[in-house]
Amino acid sequence: MAVARNGQIGVLQRLPLFLLIWGVASVAMWIPAIYALALNDHHTSQSFFYSGVIGVFLVSIIGLALSNRRPRRGTLGQLAVLLATLTVLPVFLAVPMHDALGNTRFLNAYFDMVSAVTTTGADLFSDPGRLSAPVHLWRALVGWMGGLLMWVSAAAILAPLSLGGFEITARGEPGRPVSGVAQSELTDPRGRLFRVARTLTPVYAGLTAVIWILLLIAGEQGLTAICHAMSIMATSGISPVGGLEGSTAGITGEAILFLFLFFALSRLTFSTDTAVSGHTRLDKDPEFRIGLLIVVAVAALLVFRALAGMAEIGGQATGLQILNVIWGMLFTVLSFLTTAGFESAYWNDAQQLSGLGTPGLVLMGLALIGGGVATTAGGVKLLRVYALYLNGARELDRLIHPSSVSGAGAGNRRIQSQGAYIAWIFLMMFALALAVFDVLLAAEGVGFEQAMVLSVAALSTTGPLIELATDVPLRLIDLSAGAKLSLCAGMVIGRLETLAIIALITPSLWRD
Repeated sequence: MAVARNGQIGVLQRLPLFLLIWGVASVAMWIPAIYALALNDHHTSQSFFYSGVIGVFLVSIIGLALSNRRPRRGTLGQLAVLLATLTVLPVFLAVPMHDALGNTRFLNAYFDMVSAVTTTGADLFSDPGRLSAPVHLWRALVGWMGGLLMWVSAAAILAPLSLGGFEITARGEPGRPVSGVAQSELTDPRGRLFRVARTLTPVYAGLTAVIWILLLIAGEQGLTAICHAMSIMATSGISPVGGLEGSTAGITGEAILFLFLFFALSRLTFSTDTAVSGHTRLDKDPEFRIGLLIVVAVAALLVFRALAGMAEIGGQATGLQILNVIWGMLFTVLSFLTTAGFESAYWNDAQQLSGLGTPGLVLMGLALIGGGVATTAGGVKLLRVYALYLNGARELDRLIHPSSVSGAGAGNRRIQSQGAYIAWIFLMMFALALAVFDVLLAAEGVGFEQAMVLSVAALSTTGPLIELATDVPLRLIDLSAGAKLSLCAGMVIGRLETLAIIALITPSLWRD
C-alpha cells in the first residue's frame, strides 16, 4: 500500500503544476454541484458537475501526453504557473458560473473569478439575491483556494526567489534563488512545493472548519457560516448576505472572525517555515507588533473623531452605544488592514451619532499598508513599512549623533540597509502602478475619485473598499469592458506584486 501510494505521488509530481491546479479546481466544482442537487437546483448542479467532468477529462488526457516530460525551468517556472493560475484558470472557473446564471456576459463571470482567486472579493453583483446559494458557495470556495495557493506559494515559490516581501530580509537578490536551497529543488522545486502543501493544507482547512463550527454555535446560518469562514481565512471578504450586517450571529460572530483575522498579520501565527533569524517568536515579530499598534492607534483616532463630531452637534450617547462604536472601529480597522474588507455591523453607529461621513481615505490607507508577508493579505505589507520605519529612525539618529554606530542586531541591520532600499523601490513601483491604472480607468470614462478607489482596491486586493470608500457606492457592473479588464490586471499585479512581474519578464533571469 505504501509503495502504491508513493507511486501515485510520484506520478502527480511528474505532471505540470498548472495541470495539477486545474485538476483540483475541476474536482472542487463538484462541491457546489452536490449542494445544488440537495437544493433541487438541477440546472446549477448540472452546470458545475459537467464543467468539473470536462475539466478532469482535459487534465487527464493532457497529463498523459505530457507525463514523460521533465520540467525545464525551476522556481521561476513555478512563478509563471502562478501567474497563469491567476489569469488563465479563471476562464475555466467562470464557465459553470456563467452557465448557472444565464443572464450575464462571460466577461462579468471572468472578472468575478479573477476577483475571487486573487482574494480581492470585488462584488460585481451588488444584490446577493441575484446569485443562487451554490454560486455563492463557489465564489467563496474559489477565494478560499486562492488563499491556500498564496500560503503554499509564499514558502515554496516566493521565499526561494526572495520575492513577495522576503527580499527585505533574504540573502539573495530579488528574483534569484537564495543560498541554501538544494540544487535538486532549483532544477525541479516541486518536491518543496508538495512538502509545503502537505504541511499547510491541513492547518488551513482545520482553521476554516473551526471558524465554521464556532459560527454555527453562535447562531449563524449554514451557508453564511461556511462562506464567512472561508473568506476570513482567505481575506477575500466574500459574503452571501452582503456583509456582516446580514449576519445572524451578531457581535459573537464578529468576535470569532476578529480573532482569526490575526492570522493575516504575520505568518508566524501559523507557521515558522519562512521565519527570519531572530524573529521566530510571535511576541517579538515586528509585523505582528506594528500591526497591533496600527489597529489600536487608528481605531482610537476614529473613535475620538466620532465623539468630537457628536459633541459638536450636541448629541448624546449611552455607554453601550460608545462601546459599540469602539468595537465597530476595532473590527473594521483590523479587517481593512488585513485586506479582508469586512465592515462591522456597528461601523455605521459612529456615523449616525456624529453626523460625519465615512472616513474612506483612512480605509484606503489601511488597505494600502496591508497585512503580513507570506499571508493571504495584500497591500504593501507590514514588513516593508517596518523596514522604512527602521531606516527613518536610523537616519534621524545619525542626524543627532553623526558618529554613532547602529546597535541593532544582524537582522535589523540587514533591514536598515539593503532591505529599506528595496522596500522604497517597491513603494515607488506600487505608486507608479497606481498612477498607471488611474490613467487607464480615466481613459475608459471613470472619474478621478472613482478611478483612485478602484485602483487602490485592485492593487491592495481589498474589493469591499469599492463600496465603503465613497459616499456613493460604485457599481462595477456598469463599467466598460476595458475598465473591467484593467481591474483584472490590477488585481493580478496586486496579488503577485510588481517585483515578481519584473522577475518574469527579465530575460537574463531566465537565461541564468
